[in-house]
Amino acid sequence: MKPEVDRRKARERRRAHVRRKVVGTPERPRLNVYRSLNQIYAQIIDDSVGNTLASASTIEGEVKGQIAGMTRVAQAEIVGRVVAERALAKGVKKVVFDRAGYKYHGRVKALAEAARKAGLEF
Repeated sequence: MKPEVDRRKARERRRAHVRRKVVGTPERPRLNVYRSLNQIYAQIIDDSVGNTLASASTIEGEVKGQIAGMTRVAQAEIVGRVVAERALAKGVKKVVFDRAGYKYHGRVKALAEAARKAGLEF
């Protein structure tokens, strides 16, 4: 029999592997994604000082009004567009993408592509 796989531990291991290479700088901050079962969160972080420059999530009032009745992938697209607009307003044009151990698929991919369409460069 196969041993049981702990998905949380496996994701944390992948996350650590990704974070060894992906670091946010003042010139290219890090676009971090966190995906829970029902929500998705995105932050643009400057790791040199530990500041969050812009963020968006499906639990915010502004975004919540736009996502009513949509699929989770469509919600992720809206969050990606909103975080990109907020970053561009702060003067951030280039970012590095931190998928935080999640596969580049589904909601994570939708968020990233929507942020690109809105004007962020990866």
